[in-house]
Amino acid sequence: MQSEAISLASPLQARVEKVIAASGGWIGFDRFMQLALYEPGLGYYANTAPKFGAMPASGSDFITAPELSPLFGQTLAVQVREALDATGSDDVWEFGAGSGALAAQMMKSLGERVHRYHIVDVSGTLRARQQAALAAWGEQVQWHDTLPEAISGVVIGNEVLDAMPVQLLARLNGVWHERGVALHGNGFAWADRPSPLQPPFPIEGEHDVVTEIHPQARAFISTLAACLRAGTGGAAFFLDYGFPEAEYYHPQRIGGTLVCHRAHQVDDNPLIDVGIKDITAHVDFTGIAMTAQDAGLSVLGYTSQGRFLLNCGMAELMQTVSLPERATAMKLVAEHEMGELFKVIGFSTSDSWVARGFAEGDRTHRL
Repeated sequence: MQSEAISLASPLQARVEKVIAASGGWIGFDRFMQLALYEPGLGYYANTAPKFGAMPASGSDFITAPELSPLFGQTLAVQVREALDATGSDDVWEFGAGSGALAAQMMKSLGERVHRYHIVDVSGTLRARQQAALAAWGEQVQWHDTLPEAISGVVIGNEVLDAMPVQLLARLNGVWHERGVALHGNGFAWADRPSPLQPPFPIEGEHDVVTEIHPQARAFISTLAACLRAGTGGAAFFLDYGFPEAEYYHPQRIGGTLVCHRAHQVDDNPLIDVGIKDITAHVDFTGIAMTAQDAGLSVLGYTSQGRFLLNCGMAELMQTVSLPERATAMKLVAEHEMGELFKVIGFSTSDSWVARGFAEGDRTHRL
C-alpha cells in the first residue's frame, strides 16, 4: 500500500510544485485542491486507487450512503419518481456517481419510468467502475464529460458539492487574508496574503478565524440552473453535509470545516499525501439556495437527511429487510450518525408542487 501511495503522490507533487513555481511561488487553496483531487491521471478522483468501501482493509478511504445500504437509493427513488411526474420529464441526471451504487439502486427502483439515466463525472477511472456496475441497463445509462446546454429531468447529487474546491480565508489580528499554498523545502506550506475577500456572513468578534468560501459550488449551481431553465423543466436534489450560513460562520467555528479522509480516518492537513486522500469541506447551504434563486430556480425545501428519508418512506422500507440490514440502514437516519449532519436541498424550475421529502420538518426558513 505504501509503494502505491508513493507512486501516486510523487508525480502529482512534482506537478503541483511546477504550478506553484510558475505562479510566482503561491497559489490559492482552491487551485491546490483542484490539482490534488482532479489533475488528470494523478489527482485523488482521477487515479485508480480505491475510494469507496466499508472497511480500511479494502484499501478504501470512506463510505457513502449508497454503499452503506441499498435502501438509500430505493428511498431517494420515491422522491425522484414524484419529481419526474411533477415536471413531466423522464430523464435522471446524476453528478459524481462514485462507484455507481446509487445509479444501480435508482434504476432497479425506477425501471422503465426512466428513459435515460445520465451520469456526469470527470473521473475516467470511476466511469469504468460505473460502467461495470451498470452494464445490465445498456444504453439506458449514458455518460457525459461536461454539462450540456440544456437539461430536462431530475438532477441528483450525493456528496458532490463538498468535493468542489474552496477558497480559504483567514482573519489574523483583525485583517482578512486568503490562505494559499507555497513551496517549503521538499513539501508545501500555508501562506497568507491580505485580501478584500470576506465570508458572506459576518463572523462576530476579532479573534483569529480560518474558514471557507465556495465560489465554485455556487458557479456550478448557477450553471446548472441555466441548463434546467434552457430545457423543458426539471428539479434537482443535493444531499451533503453542511450548514446554513449562521451555523457555518458561527464565531466558535474558528478552524473552518476542511478535512481529509484516508483509510477511514480523518485529518486536517491537506498539504501532505497529496492525491492519495480525499479533501472536503462542508456545504454552505444558504449560499447554494441563494445562488439557485438568483438563477431562477424555486427552493422546494431544505431539511436533514434523516427527515427527508423518513418522509419518503424509509421506515416502511426498513420493515421489509432483515434485522442486520435494518440496523445498517438506521445509520442513514439516526441523528448521531448521518441523519442530522447530512442535509438535503431541492430546487425546481416550477414552484407549483410540494416535494414529499420536505413535507415535514422543512427548514427552509433557517437558510
